[in-house]
Amino acid sequence: MKIADTTALVTGANRGIGFELVRALRDAGAARIYATARDPSTLEHVRQLAPDRVVPLSLDVTDEDSVAALAQSARDTRLVINNAGVLDFGGILDAPLTAVDRNLRTNFYGKLLVARALAPVIEASGGGAIVNVLTLVALASMPGLSVYNASKAAAWSMTQSLRAGLAPRGIAVHAVFPGAVDTDMLAGVEMPKAGPSDVARAIVAGVNEGREDIFPDPMSQQVYAAWKQDHKAVERQFAAM
Repeated sequence: MKIADTTALVTGANRGIGFELVRALRDAGAARIYATARDPSTLEHVRQLAPDRVVPLSLDVTDEDSVAALAQSARDTRLVINNAGVLDFGGILDAPLTAVDRNLRTNFYGKLLVARALAPVIEASGGGAIVNVLTLVALASMPGLSVYNASKAAAWSMTQSLRAGLAPRGIAVHAVFPGAVDTDMLAGVEMPKAGPSDVARAIVAGVNEGREDIFPDPMSQQVYAAWKQDHKAVERQFAAM
């Protein structure tokens, strides 16, 4: 779909990639951008990006009532960017089950709830797209991010199912696989990181160009090329990190 003159919605818009996605959508000519966060008072700086076009809304993606209310408040939405996410560190054998639950509730169920609630809205508005922001480690797991990896890998599988289910309804479904990005999530982790503004612009460009799978930074592009050639080699490389 083309973003110019359309209405978009971004979850987790108060910081990081989400904040930059609002900026990139503004620059791409979106007519209205619903910017969501659990606490709408944290969205004033986002609204200031374009006070005449950015509409702050409350949303907890893990709460079905909150998601249902969002669908009623944003009835003209044609593009949904499922960006909200959490990350917990820990190995698969010792990470607390509370961390497993937290990651699955936000990174998997949250995206699913939003897609289910907003798909009828998008269809009624004439069709459009849903974008699920995933991660490179949905393709190959890093042991220290085990519960995060698993939740995002599940979301990747769900994204493919959404494509099949929503294509006949005029809704495209995009998957985004960022590598390391310089946001609060990876604060203190020393490794090369892409800038969130660059990643956001690449996501918006990918949607405009109709690319189903978007690799928005040099790390993700390089690893994906290697993964296509020998996914087992990438699995072993990531397992050693």
